[in-house]
Amino acid sequence: MAGGEADGGRGTLRAALGGLTTRGRSFLAAGIAAAVCAFVLGQADLLRVGLLLAVLPLVCVTALHRTRYRVVGTRRLSPSRVPAGSEARVHLRVENASRLPSGLLMLQDRVPYVLGPRPRFVLDRVEPGGRREVSYRVRSDLRGRYPLGPLQLRLADPFGMCELTRSFSAHDTLVVIPRTQALPPLRLTGAASGYGDGRQRSLAQAGEDDVLPRGYRHGDDLRRVHWRSTARYGELMVRREEQPQRARASVLLDTRRAAFRGAGPDSAFEWAVSAAASALAHLVERGFAVRLLTDEGGAVPGDGGDGFSGSSGSAHESAEAAGLVLDTLAVVDHSDGSGLTGAHDVLRCGREGLLLAFLGDLDEEQVAVAAAMRRRCGAAVAFVLDGEEWAPGPGQAPAIPFEERLRLLREAGWTAVPVPPGVDLSRVWQQAGQPGDTQPAGGGAATGFSGGWS
Repeated sequence: MAGGEADGGRGTLRAALGGLTTRGRSFLAAGIAAAVCAFVLGQADLLRVGLLLAVLPLVCVTALHRTRYRVVGTRRLSPSRVPAGSEARVHLRVENASRLPSGLLMLQDRVPYVLGPRPRFVLDRVEPGGRREVSYRVRSDLRGRYPLGPLQLRLADPFGMCELTRSFSAHDTLVVIPRTQALPPLRLTGAASGYGDGRQRSLAQAGEDDVLPRGYRHGDDLRRVHWRSTARYGELMVRREEQPQRARASVLLDTRRAAFRGAGPDSAFEWAVSAAASALAHLVERGFAVRLLTDEGGAVPGDGGDGFSGSSGSAHESAEAAGLVLDTLAVVDHSDGSGLTGAHDVLRCGREGLLLAFLGDLDEEQVAVAAAMRRRCGAAVAFVLDGEEWAPGPGQAPAIPFEERLRLLREAGWTAVPVPPGVDLSRVWQQAGQPGDTQPAGGGAATGFSGGWS
């Protein structure tokens, strides 16, 4: 929510003169012309008419300029983060905080062109302490961060001679994130599912003598008191809580400009961004500690420590991490990089880690880097997009044919899944769980892959 105050009496008189409307300027010009003609012709009556025409807009400017009242405006987005193609509603509230009633107010909010036409509202007289509320909808098919504001008030006199604009200083930001899809629960062989499945406990479980106690803290459950350790140390001791480890997953998004062709909401790159967002949301829901990698080596939520989010496992932290990653994907764009070396340098997952990659066109060097990434992970799935198939036409041909790319990745241990143009993510996601040779989700020649989901 953003708010601010506009003062109806701020600004210089010179600036107020700049607010003369076409009608006001016409009256002023006609009055001056009549006064000049009256002076030349010696017509006193014409001079009076000219003075009346010239003085009327000046009186309106002065009255509007000297009218002092305070108007408070607030803006609220509902919601402030929406998927592409969905609508958000913007609520505006205007309150007259002065002791004088306001005149006719024309309310206007500044929004980017991609969100729709600029909303305008006409508000009648607002009594002292009164408020008016209006709302409008915004929608964008393109992801991104879009500023809203500042809110503007246009003040007009009853004769329409002058209009003054007062702006609020506050802004809001609407975040349009990529579209996400609900994915079926599949699990790669060798990857733990969320909290502690298939993982060794960090604390000993061999017997009561192996329990690692700690000192009692206010709020600890008395049922966890370890009486033997209490007698040994002479103070109240409790058993440590078991801290289940979380499975880790890295999602690699190839953003190289040379790896994708075409543009727009239906392009291969936008499909990869939306697919990465869906995979990240799915993994967070299943309890994974996740991070987003790009080909340049950027890690989100952060580069500090191991870079993984939600290591404590709290629902609040997981929701914040998911929001941060989606905000990043809302503004991610093509990079000018030529390889995947940056992501390889950042990748430090263990043998139990999961790696999901959304890749465009690759050459021999990039396939070799991908093979090195695979050796550092417990399980890896690559969703590979063919630029020639997604955007047919003249262009630089990839160094390796698409079928050869898939074969080399599978030989390196990847579960390589071809992605035909416009395919639904849930179909290729399920295809990754089918062992052995499978048919591509969009039809065509059968191509197999190694590995599987359990």
